[in-house]
Amino acid sequence: MKARAMILAAGRGERMRPLTDHTPKPMLLAGGKPLIVWQIEALARAGFCEVVVNVAWKSAQIEAALGDGAAWGVRLFYSRENPVLETAGGIARALPLLEPGPVLVVSADVWTAYDYRALLPRIETMREGRDAACAHLVMVPNPPYRSQGDFALNERGMLGDSGERFTFGNIGVYHTRLFSDVDPDVPQKLAPLFLKWMAQGIVSGERYDGLWFNVGTPEELAALDSRFRENVK
Repeated sequence: MKARAMILAAGRGERMRPLTDHTPKPMLLAGGKPLIVWQIEALARAGFCEVVVNVAWKSAQIEAALGDGAAWGVRLFYSRENPVLETAGGIARALPLLEPGPVLVVSADVWTAYDYRALLPRIETMREGRDAACAHLVMVPNPPYRSQGDFALNERGMLGDSGERFTFGNIGVYHTRLFSDVDPDVPQKLAPLFLKWMAQGIVSGERYDGLWFNVGTPEELAALDSRFRENVK
């Protein structure tokens, strides 16, 4: 099975300013390594050998630093946006670079110890259409900034209105056909689509309790970098 993945890396990173005034957010360093490189390495370890990266803000810096991905044993393809198309719009724009079927989509500004190999059986099930789910989200315990969570996960492993609420970990598997009607030239967020798909009963989920960091502010970046430094000592 050829595993495909996409890294969302096009955002301007407004909350990360002034760091992102001159450096694209995915290239900011934590533990001496750009955030996006941590994701590329994790995807490569899990066997995702072809990775699409959507880019916009200061994209030339990202492409110059990462090249074709050979340094990490993957092939990188770039989906260029102008203007930024948000998450759903960005995936829709990248569809020509993604073979039809399930694709793992992760955010460049997340660091996690989650092993993406755990999603390979889910991808195969989705590819073969062996259950109703056309999307699968990795959910994490609610951080302080999102104490109410995003969506409820029920005992059957489906996301919707009932069950304990968790926060979306910005790690998801989506069948490309879900985006066939999304305009690839118009910015659109994923959240409204999630709600639509959940109402149709086609979104499954799992809880992950391991290390997970959303790196959205300079303080969060510093906290992650500090953790790396402490582990080195």
